[in-house]
Amino acid sequence: MMIEVSKAKGSYIYDKDNNRYLDFVAGVSACSVGHCNKDVINAIKNQCEKYMHVMVYGEFITEPSLDLAKLLSKNLPNSLNCTYFTNSGTEALEGSMKLARRYTGRTKIIAAKNAYHGSTMGALTLMGLEERKKPFEPLIPDVEFIDFNSIEDLEKIDEKTACVILETIQGSAGFILPKKGYLKFVKKRCQEVGALLILDEIQTGIGRTGKLFGFENFNCTPDIIVYGKGLGGGIPVGAFTGSKQLMDVLHVNPILGHITTFGANPVITAAALQTLKIILNSKIMEETLLKEKLLRQKLTHKLIKEIRGIGLMLCLIMKDFEIANKLVLQAKNEGLILFWLLIEKRAVRITPPLTISEKELEEGCDIITGILDSIE
Repeated sequence: MMIEVSKAKGSYIYDKDNNRYLDFVAGVSACSVGHCNKDVINAIKNQCEKYMHVMVYGEFITEPSLDLAKLLSKNLPNSLNCTYFTNSGTEALEGSMKLARRYTGRTKIIAAKNAYHGSTMGALTLMGLEERKKPFEPLIPDVEFIDFNSIEDLEKIDEKTACVILETIQGSAGFILPKKGYLKFVKKRCQEVGALLILDEIQTGIGRTGKLFGFENFNCTPDIIVYGKGLGGGIPVGAFTGSKQLMDVLHVNPILGHITTFGANPVITAAALQTLKIILNSKIMEETLLKEKLLRQKLTHKLIKEIRGIGLMLCLIMKDFEIANKLVLQAKNEGLILFWLLIEKRAVRITPPLTISEKELEEGCDIITGILDSIE
């Protein structure tokens, strides 16, 4: 599936021969406001002319980082008011694990089977998929697993539990939504035993589900959220947000208990700030739900067994892996970028830029249904 990229703009990627590919993946949900968004580029240029890297995170105050933290806080529930910026979503997840253990004084972590939170040692430990973990063992101890959406399994959350870490919508497992009330039951159980609830919003965050963050769809406010991808508008960034009371424990015992050189880099946070402004100051989130409706209307075919997800975080569940694989590979040959999921082998990812037009969506849908007609 290799493409030698020459440029990308809006909803399209171009190769060295100037062939154009309509992007239905957005760098795996990262290019939220399209490729090379002019406002994001200008924000980067303007910041580069002032200063770039000046000091490790926390020693100096940089305006774009401060403004980004303020804007996030303004648009989040009151309890989520303090943010730590990192270089990726996975790095933010690692920081949240440290924070939970430090704050509670406990070590046990609960994660979901078939979860994916990243590939670093801590994040890999949280993946309930032994064949992917075994080559790198031993991993972090005292991690247990529950079935996502199982109320019965919540009994495993006990007084030894530091935190429960879940994807708001399970991503690589096949865009599995939490059942009605599930996340509220998890939060209630965490409160009963003094554990923290951490929601991984790396894929669901920054407007992709029609809300700024996915948890807003399910009436459950976690103790900590972890996010990245779409926040940067195509630039690498991550963050975890909790209450100031929670986050303050990273300052002491030991001092500088969590530090980073390039986290909250002013160029990166300038790009993220502009991306967030674009999403908040437009109808992008509202239109995301209309675009979902259009995709569901257009993508009707007997080889598509189900369409899962919310907004522009969707996947097609095909009859089998062979059909899913043929669709992804043939689509590239016809000028459309699709992609697989890591765990659910029958799935085909559809996570285009949030700025994609209805005309472009229809163009992509016609390619998909045409390929499926030829496979049939």
